[in-house]
Amino acid sequence: MNNRNEFVDFSDTETAFASKSDKELRKSLWLFRVMNNGTLVDVATWLARWAVRWHIPFTKTMVKATIFDQFVGGETLPDSQSAIEKLWKSRILSVLDYGAEGKSTEKDLDAACEQFVRSVLFAAASESVPVVSIKVSALAQNELLEKVQAEKALTPDENARFNRVKERVNRICREAFQQSIKIFIDAEESWIQEPIDRMAEEMMERYNKDSVVVYQTLQMYRKDRYPYLLNLFEEARNRGYMLGAKLVRGAYMEKERERAEEFGYASPIHDTKAETDADFDKGILFCVDHFEEMASCAATHNMQSCLYQAELIGKRNLPRNHPHLNFCQLYGMSDHITFNLAANGYNVAKYVVYGKVEEVVPYLSRRAEENTATKGEFGREYSLLLTEFNRRKNHLSV
Repeated sequence: MNNRNEFVDFSDTETAFASKSDKELRKSLWLFRVMNNGTLVDVATWLARWAVRWHIPFTKTMVKATIFDQFVGGETLPDSQSAIEKLWKSRILSVLDYGAEGKSTEKDLDAACEQFVRSVLFAAASESVPVVSIKVSALAQNELLEKVQAEKALTPDENARFNRVKERVNRICREAFQQSIKIFIDAEESWIQEPIDRMAEEMMERYNKDSVVVYQTLQMYRKDRYPYLLNLFEEARNRGYMLGAKLVRGAYMEKERERAEEFGYASPIHDTKAETDADFDKGILFCVDHFEEMASCAATHNMQSCLYQAELIGKRNLPRNHPHLNFCQLYGMSDHITFNLAANGYNVAKYVVYGKVEEVVPYLSRRAEENTATKGEFGREYSLLLTEFNRRKNHLSV
């Protein structure tokens, strides 16, 4: 497949990996070669989770020296500064993402809220960090969100805890509004997503009056999300605020299908990848066609979808750097997309995850597992790195 078109060339590995030294390139090449071995990844991720849980000596050092450095900006906000500055040298923005998961006590949930607020303040002090991403499940017990969605009666204590969840989300969004920073509210599993949807809609109505501060995330592998996008837009128009929409394909496909089968309801996920791709690109088309009334972000590693949005922007003679037309990929992945988009003047960012090693192991495990799908988008990583490695070697030998 030819990656070239008149707007952006994703086959340009020299641009994609220009920021990597030869040593860094060799390390990434080795890491992705290892991750292409599915059996090895399965064993390694299980061992990493087990070793971190039981505080096995040297585990943190080993994780940090390998997969952590590839996919995580740092353990703290200051630690992430060098990664953020390195990206900005190539005109790539950063989306701050506190990577801790699985918190459940009120103390831990309050602490997570404080960390998100610190992220907003950190972002406000940097011209290259316009967005902070939050997960509502880092601010609430999943069991509580699930009970709310099921419309079960809450106890007085549960009702108070749910009100605190909404207060945490509002506090972060209010701080972002005051600091002129944007918030991406991540999408999660379908059985807890409805209360997250309601909170995101409420925050958009409250803070997106004059510009887009809060973005709702839509998982386009869900059968109902494209119609939901259209409804959101009409709702925003009718209620007098601007829609912010971040489009993703989705991250919980197997879990969603297994749960649907277990509980005997129809899977909310499209039956085929082609259907997901079609809805994603329909979403891109809708967002670009309505860019004056809404802001969007195509958060994807799918090269064809990124090409599609770039082509739409070009064919409509829209500014490549219009603040309502954005792209985003994860730090450490799909540099051929991110760096080439940036080199051609598009608004593109990396999701820069940060957090302590023990906090981000679940996130790192997912990255490793995703990269075993050698026939998919992530499987291109190794071959592209190898292409650049050989290009540099041949260049030196000339």
